[in-house]
Amino acid sequence: MRLCRRSTSWIVTTATAGLLFIGACGDDGRPANPVAPTPVPSGPSVLVGAGDIAECGVPGSEATAVLLDAIPGTVFTAGDNVYYQGTMDELLRCYAPTWGRHKARTRPIPGNHDYVVPGASAYYGYFGAAAAPGAPGYYSYDVGSWRVIALNSNIPIGAASPQLAWLRGELSARRSTCTLALVHHPLFTSGHNGPDARLRPLWDVLYAEGVELVVSGHDHHYERFAPQDPSGRTDLARGVRQFVAGTGGVHLYPVGAPRANSEVRASVWGVLKFTLHGAAYDWEFVPVAGQGFRDAGTTLCH
Repeated sequence: MRLCRRSTSWIVTTATAGLLFIGACGDDGRPANPVAPTPVPSGPSVLVGAGDIAECGVPGSEATAVLLDAIPGTVFTAGDNVYYQGTMDELLRCYAPTWGRHKARTRPIPGNHDYVVPGASAYYGYFGAAAAPGAPGYYSYDVGSWRVIALNSNIPIGAASPQLAWLRGELSARRSTCTLALVHHPLFTSGHNGPDARLRPLWDVLYAEGVELVVSGHDHHYERFAPQDPSGRTDLARGVRQFVAGTGGVHLYPVGAPRANSEVRASVWGVLKFTLHGAAYDWEFVPVAGQGFRDAGTTLCH
């Protein structure tokens, strides 16, 4: 066998374990005899996904796609859907056989690798209307009673940008009690790609409007922060909780020294699952087979 080259209380447990995932290949280097995903019932109150997903020759995206096969609901991506150039060829060879089998229920956002191709044209071409190409690339949707805001941190997102003006209007007009935002680049991270100060104006709006959660990728690890304000001060009453979930399948990064308010960190592949209630949410980090790390909890909306 060889790797295919194409291809308010918390409960926290951690463990270190190795992972070996080997898939059969055809003579052309592509996965042989691909298996269709196991049908699962729709779950409108479940949102599940990760960022930094498919890398040719790395088995992580197949291992995390197997997790998605058994989890119902809406699938999100947190950007960098395919490595390294974001081309249509890479999407078809590496993303489509893995997470692509859940394309019909996926709501994506782009990352910087998706934008290596000018204008992220392959990303928008592959995902079509689900990626809101006319916005460009930012939009909102509902999961159960929650509003989900999908943002694009690869285009202007400053205080005077059209995207932030749209965000203000979207949040002021929403009727949901609870709101979650997705944006590829994290403002807060214990990885080597942050903090990204470009995100501060966006966080100013999210915090002012009472958004519950921000989910990002970009750094290839999992991390959960305590609720905090845009300046990184703990705020358990009104703060925004950020997750970093760059764990979709590409090569992992080691986690650096923990930033302020970082509650748990791990360098492991897996998906982040939210069960969204009317005025509360449960989260669960689901690791790939062979890994013992898990993180789960529940809390009320503001």
